[in-house]
Amino acid sequence: MKWGGTANNGNPARLIFIQSAEAKARLSPALAPGNVAKMETAPLTVLIAYDTQFYEHFPTLFPVRPEAADAFRENPEKASLAALRNSSLQGAYLMTAARAIGLDIGPMSGFNNALVDELFLEGTSLKFNFLCNLGYADTDGLFERLPRFSFEEACSII
Repeated sequence: MKWGGTANNGNPARLIFIQSAEAKARLSPALAPGNVAKMETAPLTVLIAYDTQFYEHFPTLFPVRPEAADAFRENPEKASLAALRNSSLQGAYLMTAARAIGLDIGPMSGFNNALVDELFLEGTSLKFNFLCNLGYADTDGLFERLPRFSFEEACSII
């Protein structure tokens, strides 16, 4: 995950690993009812967030053009959108890395973003993006892999 590419090497993702029963109880009210049991039974739930001020780290992470931070500093909407996009990439890298070491993953939508921000990120420059459960799935509750689009259905070459 660490080496996955992001624009300007910004690396905006910030991960909060939810493992304790106390932290899971705190997260539970922010989830859609159908996701509560999934989160509670997972060994680990990762809250993937992003730093809206990721560009402040450009002197370290993007030393070839640290002045690129100015464009984000002057345009918070641009910064927030870039952080969301790139933290989504980093969340996907996390899931790929987890699968590579044999873990099962369960990315989740179905939550109250504002409540997660309030419960876990208030007073910081972080914003919540999405959740992912990590662990080993109960094979009794699994169904066969669902279909995917073919190349022709999902892609075009122009």
